[in-house]
Amino acid sequence: MSTPDGDRVVAVIVTRHRQRLLALSLAAIAGQTRPVDHVVVVDNGPDQPARDVVDASGLPVTYLPSERNLGGAGGFALGMLHALALGADWVWCADDDGRPADDTVLATLLATARRHGLAEVSPLVTDMSDPDRLAFPLRRGLRWRRARSDFSGLEVLPSYASLFNGALFTAAALDVVGVPDYRLFFRGDETEVHRRLVRSGLSFGTAVQAAYLHPQGTSEFEPILGGRLSAQYPTDEVKRFFTYRNRGYLMAQPGMRWLLPLEWVRFSYFFLVHRRDPGAWRSWLRLTRAGRRERFTRP
Repeated sequence: MSTPDGDRVVAVIVTRHRQRLLALSLAAIAGQTRPVDHVVVVDNGPDQPARDVVDASGLPVTYLPSERNLGGAGGFALGMLHALALGADWVWCADDDGRPADDTVLATLLATARRHGLAEVSPLVTDMSDPDRLAFPLRRGLRWRRARSDFSGLEVLPSYASLFNGALFTAAALDVVGVPDYRLFFRGDETEVHRRLVRSGLSFGTAVQAAYLHPQGTSEFEPILGGRLSAQYPTDEVKRFFTYRNRGYLMAQPGMRWLLPLEWVRFSYFFLVHRRDPGAWRSWLRLTRAGRRERFTRP
């Protein structure tokens, strides 16, 4: 497929057991005014294969089933490396539970990246049930921003990007930043890549005029200290395992160590005072220590 700008854009989608949502995501990608040149779909759940959905998309696509569940981190790592091997100039990260908000998202991301010299550019991630609200509140200065209207008049939010929902990387950026760390499996892999982006010296940001729809993501965060802080507490035990273990690893990495005292205050208060659950605090402590020591065993 030849495109007017001469660049090759390869989209990467990681999926598992979500055929209906995957079909919606592929349809939104297929409808972009600036068409993608190729799509790589990594299927972490071949026991319920998504090949029929992929084949029906009408897109130029590579289907990569994985007999081992690689998680989001491993799935994106595999998909990104495959995209680079296909000759991608740009790698566009999608997902099976989200999709571009309209047909101009890719064109807007490309134009914004070129105009501002960005090595990576992301759209705003908005709530699928209320597209004017952010799926993940964004802190700017001392205020939390929760609506798209909070950014009216801006074109780019510099040095901020929500990964991987609609994130667009140049191939050269991935040469510098690398692909997600498979050891993290899921939870925190996007934060780890963002950490690398910050430390790389590359220019990146968020294109305010582009939006990516995603399920609302604040239900896991419980406000504490009168709403001045919040603590992440997934109700699912497996999600808690990966969340806390991986946060322990992240807080030991260059560029994030300054957050460690706040982490101790936040979660100690949350478990010992807010929830009054010393057992849960001990579990959190054990998991975060495992992460700091890079003990990446699975539950």
